[in-house]
Amino acid sequence: MTDDLPGLDLDAVAAWLDGVRPGLRSGALSGSVIAGGMSNLTYRVTDGTTTWALRRPPLGHVLSTAHDMAREFRVISALHGTGVPVAEPVVLCEDDAVVSAPFYLMGFVDGVVLDKADVVAALTPDDARRSCELLMTTLLALHDVDPSSVGLDGFGRPDGYLQRQVKRWTTQWEASQTEPREGVEELVRRLADELPEQSAPGIVHGDYRLTNVIFRRDVSAIAAVVDWEMATVGDPLADVGLLVVYQTLAAGGMFGGVATSPSAGFLAPDEMVALYAAGSTRDLSSLRWYVAFGWFKLAVIAQGIHARFVQGKTVGAGFDQVGAQVQRLLDQSARALDGR
Repeated sequence: MTDDLPGLDLDAVAAWLDGVRPGLRSGALSGSVIAGGMSNLTYRVTDGTTTWALRRPPLGHVLSTAHDMAREFRVISALHGTGVPVAEPVVLCEDDAVVSAPFYLMGFVDGVVLDKADVVAALTPDDARRSCELLMTTLLALHDVDPSSVGLDGFGRPDGYLQRQVKRWTTQWEASQTEPREGVEELVRRLADELPEQSAPGIVHGDYRLTNVIFRRDVSAIAAVVDWEMATVGDPLADVGLLVVYQTLAAGGMFGGVATSPSAGFLAPDEMVALYAAGSTRDLSSLRWYVAFGWFKLAVIAQGIHARFVQGKTVGAGFDQVGAQVQRLLDQSARALDGR
């Protein structure tokens, strides 16, 4: 007997596993949802002896390129065994007929994620500082990996990466507009006109932040970096710029996050950048552009959520507040471009 899980037929998964990996499971499968929503769904699955994590796209997803299971599985397979901690890849299923979407199984990583107020409040100032230091040393390790050395040739197109990113997110902005926003046309023009010279190609996580890593329970190390759905090979400084944005917001618990402020021991954004600069040979003189682009990306994401709310396509608390954040995020982007 299996649990009734949204988007996951465990009987079908068990039958498929028996065909492709006979002997992998030793009993009936049961499971629970670890994380769900508009991002990829993650489930805890066990046969009573071994526990795995299973990832599949969100229910009702439309754009397969935004939730590419094979892409996620390829990057964790490439990084497993390197200095970048990831879950152990187990098996990929690209057959939609099993659970109506592709999925993959990976080793279950026990630990703690700093995404809940009570978890963060329980940290000592030393724990909080160490979590940020570990976050940055792990990011440095990721950006130091030669993509070709781990079989990621052709995983992305590093040439013209920044130009394509600006075009992609500008197109998404245009598709989700609901009302005029002050200064957005000038902002988009400046982002395109002031593109920095790209740094050396490397693996870009795409959404790197404190809540996308699993720490060991004593916060002595990072057990795994997770949520690789936006990973590619491009300009690694995009990760640094977006991380500055996330950490700025997190300091005040803004944009739906949990407060991880310097007053509690967490590093301020400039301290995190200083750690990165100390461990990298990359030129950070144009980092303001990457930070500005990070703010713009979040503005586009917020606008998309707001547009779906206006259209009556979202259900739940808090969606009615997102639209008010958009202009502030756009203004932050413009200030970052000005070096403020």
